[in-house]
Amino acid sequence: MDLFNLLAQSPLALISTVFLLGLLIGSFLNVVAYRLPVIMERDWKQQCLEYLHPDQAIEPGERFNLVVPRSRCPACGHQITALENIPVLSYLFLRGKCSACGTHISARYPIVEFVTALLSAVVAFKLGWGWPLLAGLFFTWSLIALSLIDFDHKLLPDSITLPLLWLGLLLSLNTVFVDMRASIIGAAAGYLSLWSVYQLFRLVTGKEGMGFGDFKLLAAIGAWLGWQALPVTIMLSSLVGAVVGVSLILIRGRDRNIPIPFGPYIAAAGWLAMLWGKDITDAYLRFAGLA
Repeated sequence: MDLFNLLAQSPLALISTVFLLGLLIGSFLNVVAYRLPVIMERDWKQQCLEYLHPDQAIEPGERFNLVVPRSRCPACGHQITALENIPVLSYLFLRGKCSACGTHISARYPIVEFVTALLSAVVAFKLGWGWPLLAGLFFTWSLIALSLIDFDHKLLPDSITLPLLWLGLLLSLNTVFVDMRASIIGAAAGYLSLWSVYQLFRLVTGKEGMGFGDFKLLAAIGAWLGWQALPVTIMLSSLVGAVVGVSLILIRGRDRNIPIPFGPYIAAAGWLAMLWGKDITDAYLRFAGLA
C-alpha cells in the first residue's frame, strides 16, 4: 500500500501526518509573521527614496526575504542550526534559551507551531482525504499568518489577502467548497458589508473604525465559503471582538482609544465557518425559534 492510499484509507494516519506537517508549517509561519512586515517596510522606504531622490543611486542592502538570511538570535547573532530549529522539540531541549548566549526565546514560537499543527489536524479530521482538505489547510495557514501579522502590526498584507481572494474564486470553478455564483456574491458582499460599516462609522464619528485589509479578508472568506457563510462569520467575529475589547478595557485598563486589530477575529470566525458554519447557523435558528 503506497502512502497516498494509506492516507486515504486510514483517518488516523492522515490526521497524524497532517499534524506533523502542521508543525513544520507553523515554524514557517513564524518566519512569515516576522519577516513579511519587515520586507514591506523596506519596500516602502525604497519607494520613498526613489520618489524623493530620483537622481540618486541607491545601494541595495542585505538580501532579505522569507528564505534568506538564515534565522539568527536577535541578541547575539548566533545562526540557528537545523537541530535548533525542530518545531517545539528544539524549544523544549534548549529550555527556551539561545544555545550561545542564554537569552530567553519567546514561547510564542512553539505555541504557534503547536496551534498550527492542532488546527491542521482538526481540518483533516473534519474534511477527510481529498481536495477540500488541501484547500482547507492552505486556507487555515493563511488565516494564521494574517492573524499573527495583524496582531503585531495592525496590518493585513495584500500579498496574502488578495491571492487568497483570487484562489477562492478559482476554487469555485470546481465547487471545492461552494459554486461560482455563491463565491462571486460572497466576495462582493464580504467586501461591501464591512466597507459600508466603515463609511457609516466615519460619517458619524469622523474616525476610521477599521482598515481596508479587513474588507479584503472578509471578501476572501466570502469567495472561499460563499455568501451563506458571511452572516455567521460577521456575528462570531463581532461577538468575540466585543468581548475581548471590553475585557481588555475593564480588566487591563486598556485605553479605549487604542485600536484593537479586528483581523484575528475575522480569521477565527472564518475558520469556524469553514468547518461548522452550517451547524452554527442551524443551532442559532433553532435557538431563536426560526427553524
